[in-house]
Amino acid sequence: MRAAMASADVDDDVLGHDPTAARLEKEMAKIMGKEAALFVPSGTMANLICVLTHCQIRGSEVILGDYSHIHIYENGGISTLGGVHPRTVKNNEDGTMDIQLIEEAIRDPSFEICYPTTRLICLENSHAHSGGRCLTAKYTDQVGELAKKYGLKLHIDGARIFNASVALGVPVHRLVQAADTVTACLSKGLGAPAGTIIAGPRDFIYKAKILRKTLGGGMRQVGVICAAALVALEENVAKLETDHKKAKTLAEGVNNIKGLKVDLASVETNIVYFDIQESLGITEGKLLKNLEAHGIFAMSEGPLKIRLVIHHQISETDVQYTVSCIQKIVGGLVGENGGN
Repeated sequence: MRAAMASADVDDDVLGHDPTAARLEKEMAKIMGKEAALFVPSGTMANLICVLTHCQIRGSEVILGDYSHIHIYENGGISTLGGVHPRTVKNNEDGTMDIQLIEEAIRDPSFEICYPTTRLICLENSHAHSGGRCLTAKYTDQVGELAKKYGLKLHIDGARIFNASVALGVPVHRLVQAADTVTACLSKGLGAPAGTIIAGPRDFIYKAKILRKTLGGGMRQVGVICAAALVALEENVAKLETDHKKAKTLAEGVNNIKGLKVDLASVETNIVYFDIQESLGITEGKLLKNLEAHGIFAMSEGPLKIRLVIHHQISETDVQYTVSCIQKIVGGLVGENGGN
């Protein structure tokens, strides 16, 4: 990957001349089944560009999940920078939103004297906060049909869309067929250093490229990074299935530790959440600090909840080491607290 970066053929991408960026965008548009694609520095910027391009009138409203990444983890950018109002619908445990609740959230345009105007629906696949659960093509089609019924657009935050594709055994283009636009992260599971792709209609991508420049995302000789992304597509997509198997092994191992709980049915891709039973008397902060001392980096997802993520550089030995360390650390901390 680094060799590809060092030898990348580059030029000015802001002016549309970088051949490696063009090759990546063409390949990703093909994979997504869309007319065109655009490389941007990050997933947050990609989703921001998509929402703002779909909702060019300030005061527009977007319907999205109450635990969606756009709503929770992207700094409120759609409101701060775009004047777009979020209207949240409850995410179910599998990452979906009830179709009926989405429809009920669509504003009545006859009362626009008071209501903001609904213009967009956003889905997330796979759904990170639900533990990497995957949205099926059937479900996405239903949301797409609803959007068309009301003249709305559908955007998919597909940061881990390749994980969903592999887990479901469904091509990426089919999973996003009903969507007007989709984003796909090139780092995360795919292992490139940085970057996200936006895919959609050609005229949409033209507008998105202008907004990318406005937001400071035009990076000139970006082919250096795009070369790494091309290697990721060629070599690392095939490794995702193994990542998912390792995640299941990790989940089962953690779930067998007394006082820890994993919803094994929720582990569909490469993300594992586990809960710490309050009776152990251990905080997530204390456990995370001890894990880090053993070279294991994880994240808190709230009180007594921790997230672990697998990528292709995590070996089966690493998984067994992690389970062993968690077991020893939990046992030691419980002992310190005078527990059983």
